Amino acid sequence: MNNSIVSIGTANPGTAIPQMRIADFMKLAHGLDPTDARKLQFVYRQSGIEKRYSVLDDFNHTDPENFTFFPKNEHLLPFPGTKARMTVFQQQALPLAQKAISTCLIDGETYPDEITHLILVSCTGMYAPGLEIDIIQQLGLRSSVERYAIHFMGCYASFNAIRLADRLCDATADAKVLIVSVELCTIHFQREFTEDNLLANAIFADGAAAALVCRSDDGLKIKGFDSALFPEGASDMAWSIGDVGFEMRLSKYVPELLGKGLHQSHAYLETKFNLSSISNFAIHPGGKQILQKVEEAFGIGATQNLFSHEVLRAYGNMSSTTILFVLDRWLQDQKSSGDILAMGFGPGLTLETLLLEK
Repeated sequence: MNNSIVSIGTANPGTAIPQMRIADFMKLAHGLDPTDARKLQFVYRQSGIEKRYSVLDDFNHTDPENFTFFPKNEHLLPFPGTKARMTVFQQQALPLAQKAISTCLIDGETYPDEITHLILVSCTGMYAPGLEIDIIQQLGLRSSVERYAIHFMGCYASFNAIRLADRLCDATADAKVLIVSVELCTIHFQREFTEDNLLANAIFADGAAAALVCRSDDGLKIKGFDSALFPEGASDMAWSIGDVGFEMRLSKYVPELLGKGLHQSHAYLETKFNLSSISNFAIHPGGKQILQKVEEAFGIGATQNLFSHEVLRAYGNMSSTTILFVLDRWLQDQKSSGDILAMGFGPGLTLETLLLEK
């Protein structure tokens, strides 16, 4: 019997916000002149994203009088600090996590008190006692459940959670490991109009996902992992805690750096994963250009990576949560079978690879 991802549940807050409506909010929030406003609209139209979700309803509006989080004045001053943003995380993360977990456990035909291990993943919020303890208490998990928290690793963190779950299942035959990823990226909106902020504000969104990993012949069989660092890109993708939220450094060169690194790693990946024999891909949709560069490096078409494009279009980039949305589509797809190569990227510049079998 194999260690497998047997079920996944997903959740988003509120209703979807059209990407170009968010663009209208951003033009107001940044106080843009007509030239910069056109630049912003171009980036949003070319993003590959049609809609996104946020715990903040403010992104639906261009009249500050309708704001509930940002200040009700044209200049958005005083701007909310990190404490205010973490308060939103503490209020909103649990109900979103509960929704994803409930779907996951129902689909996995598992009761909450059967969970032996809990792995929480988030890089957009933290507090103590933490979200993982709130989950245990609110969902009726055993108080003795082993719990782990993976914080601040960025978009690739769920890959590390799956690796940890796999190791826990190897160590304990009857383990039932629940992975919960909650990312509220939009609470960290940065008002300063820089290239990094323009790109980050254009793609990130909010969501939660839960995955059940245990020994089973059903679901997505876990077959192998790999990790790699491209340190020349360390300064192009970074994430730090600032006075007004968490600050993302995301340069326009990231897709090129990833493409270059994957070209260099192609022979190694072929040897380790028999890359040329794989038809199905689950690439973290960090952005439209990232997906294109990965497909170009591997010589595959967008149809082989279809679910990544669909998730990007419908949800945007939800950091570590996003890959679980993609894997859920592979899990639910009745027509697919065979190996699936999943990849995630993040600060470092880090590349995480996961081989699964449907």
